Amino acid sequence: MTRQEEIRAALEAAFAPRSLAVINESHSHAGHAGHDAAGESHFRVQIAADAFRGMSRVARHRAVHAALGKELVGAIHALALEISD
Repeated sequence: MTRQEEIRAALEAAFAPRSLAVINESHSHAGHAGHDAAGESHFRVQIAADAFRGMSRVARHRAVHAALGKELVGAIHALALEISD
């Protein structure tokens, strides 16, 4: 399973999102700090789920990081989050 697939699976399980896009942007960062040879270092997540309703921006980010887990978050160099309810 790729990191992109792992991210998608974890977020679907945790939030049952109405919409979810997990975009691998690693190719745009080739040669930059944190880029790995596997091409799985930089991701953008666009997610909308009722579970985020009433949460602050910080709480939403913390919830996503918790759902992904320390190991997966630690394996990613950059994770851009666009979260809505």
